Amino acid sequence: MKKIGKQTFSIKDNVFVRDVFTIVGKKEGEGPIGKKFDMVVDDDLWGEDSWEKCELKFQKEAVKHLMKRNKLKKNDIDLLISGDLLNQITSSSFAARDLQLPYVGVYGACSTMALSIGLGSLIIDGGFADNVICATSSHFCSAERQYRLPLEMGGQRHMSAQWTVTGTGAVWLSKNGSGPKVKNVTFGKIQDLGIKDANNMGAAMAPAAYDSLKQHLEDTNINYDLIVTGDLGTVGKSIVNKMFTEDKNSIEKKYDDCGTIIFDIEKQDVHAGGSGCGCSATVFGAFLYKKLLNKEINKLLFTSTGALHSPTATLQGESIPGIAHCVGIEM
Repeated sequence: MKKIGKQTFSIKDNVFVRDVFTIVGKKEGEGPIGKKFDMVVDDDLWGEDSWEKCELKFQKEAVKHLMKRNKLKKNDIDLLISGDLLNQITSSSFAARDLQLPYVGVYGACSTMALSIGLGSLIIDGGFADNVICATSSHFCSAERQYRLPLEMGGQRHMSAQWTVTGTGAVWLSKNGSGPKVKNVTFGKIQDLGIKDANNMGAAMAPAAYDSLKQHLEDTNINYDLIVTGDLGTVGKSIVNKMFTEDKNSIEKKYDDCGTIIFDIEKQDVHAGGSGCGCSATVFGAFLYKKLLNKEINKLLFTSTGALHSPTATLQGESIPGIAHCVGIEM
């Protein structure tokens, strides 16, 4: 009854996006939407003794500030769904340890924001929860250390490389209240273009973005005001536009990407744009969500994209598969 088309789940009950809290680093705060974030932290360690501990703090503080701003108590929250890029999603798990909320950890690489919102919406729609918080985070320094080269090595960045966003977003979903509603969720299928270059994530994720977007649009037949992918950057965004154009179904006039929204590509030396779990999370919370609230748009298709990259698998000759999840939100 609640599944439409091949891969899309229709949310029948009310699932409101009640509020979002975002925290970003200094570089992100200097970008085009810098004034829209809830908090900008100038120190990339934020008083901690490692980047990984700093990322943990980012996520924990975002959830705490979200709850405080909305006068939510621990007993009000039925579930925290969160994930990140680090080994065994340690930022999320250790933040959940300190927050002491019922917790489900998820891994979708940079697709984690849409993944957690999608899962949270289905849980509320199924009658299993009233209030769910969905969160994710990333940190430029911790991601570079894990996936590419430690910063101390001073490696030359490729022009196709993207800048991992230092940031976090925490989203409060509720069956009660008002505001934008989650209406449809499409969980994507893994697509693999055979990319093995960890400095070309946009190309690795683009086929998954195209596949999920195309399926969602076919399943729902909704004419969205704005379609935004997670963090394909300039390279992946151009590939998606090309794939839709070749399919004779161009979306270019109403399509954008969080990786090209969060930074000034020309002035900030981020090469192909932004990436990381925090990219779509912070752009959604600070920019897209507010467009819905202000009724600048009424129908948003939010699609986070993820490169399911393992340094170990890459060293063993494996490629980098991609995944993308779509969330249709209407005001």
